[in-house]
Amino acid sequence: MREPTPPPGPGAPPPVLALTMGDPAGIGGELTVAAWCHLRDTSSAPFIFLGDPEHLAAVAPEIPVAELSDLAEAAAVFPDRLPVLPIRLPTPAIPGQPDPRNAPAVITAIETAVRLAQAGRVGAVVTNPISKATLYRSGFGFPGHTEFLGALCDMPEAPVMMLASPMLRVVPVTVHVSLQRAIRDLSTAAILATGLTLARSLREDFGLSQPRIAVAGLNPHAGEDGAMGEEDAAIVAPAVAALRRHGVAATGPLPADTMFTPRARAGYDAALCMYHDQALIPLKTLDMDGGVNVTLGLSIIRTSPDHGTAFDIAGTGRADPGSLLAALRMAAELATHRAARSSNA
Repeated sequence: MREPTPPPGPGAPPPVLALTMGDPAGIGGELTVAAWCHLRDTSSAPFIFLGDPEHLAAVAPEIPVAELSDLAEAAAVFPDRLPVLPIRLPTPAIPGQPDPRNAPAVITAIETAVRLAQAGRVGAVVTNPISKATLYRSGFGFPGHTEFLGALCDMPEAPVMMLASPMLRVVPVTVHVSLQRAIRDLSTAAILATGLTLARSLREDFGLSQPRIAVAGLNPHAGEDGAMGEEDAAIVAPAVAALRRHGVAATGPLPADTMFTPRARAGYDAALCMYHDQALIPLKTLDMDGGVNVTLGLSIIRTSPDHGTAFDIAGTGRADPGSLLAALRMAAELATHRAARSSNA
């Protein structure tokens, strides 16, 4: 996997990012405080926290907080105080005990962050982990973060989930469905649409002028010429051919058991996989702490840590901010690439 081309020249300072609270009973507050402590001296990815300042005070009372109404002040105060755009919780959060009464505030934080990004007041949205089960209990009508963001951005096509790290980028065509349904839902059209969204994002946001995409087969050995299933020849191969006709440097279908070795990874920039675990197992095995969830196909930039709420360790001080730091840094990088592209258009 090649490194993206850096944005041209030393331009404007890094854009301010909007960081949502996530589920307040999880580790989001602890991660936010830890990320600020890591980034405050470099200001490489300044952010404003969309959440309850009293919750942050309960998590880390020693951390200085700046409640802001004007986002323009966020970058200036970031080295000295953690900037917060207040969104109050209806009830105090207890670590490890998610409460559906706080779900509206969690949703409001996401909605507010998206509106700020759409208005150009922040460069990107970074989301702390949510508890979908808790949101469902409050009437949340979307399968997850990605689908909700797609609706907020009023996108005509479904957004695409990428997991990215310095070692590997992967995109699953089917995501949070059973394996049986994933096979049933897989189609040439779905693979083509996902591949085109991936290629466009690699060019526009990751700075890769000619991205290379490796397409995994569905069956063992990519079907072994039909001996292990007809789907690869009937569904996957036509999608690869269609991607090539659209000018995408796509190869496949490739046997998934050999396409994630170091030598294989050097030959492509992203792997397009057929189902959730085919994509996420290699990424999380190679770089769990450095993995970032990136939503492709939106009108805004959105990243998030590649882990959940971790209710079992919330409040213990054991949460590792590595993935959130990676998500913030990647959001700043993508926002800079997108801004440079817009200014040169």
